[in-house]
Amino acid sequence: MQQRFLVDPYAAQVATGAKPGTIRQWLRRGKLTHHGYDPNGRALVDLDELRDHLAVKAA
Repeated sequence: MQQRFLVDPYAAQVATGAKPGTIRQWLRRGKLTHHGYDPNGRALVDLDELRDHLAVKAA
């Protein structure tokens, strides 16, 4: 089983350039899997899943 690298939308922005608001919208719309919240209440996303989603959108 592949290990997930979970990050909040702000760390995801640094890694991918996707805006946090866009990531939150994709979570609400079910385009990304929600993996709970960090201690500060921010949503967590799988960085690899986000990168895959961005690659599909770019293709």
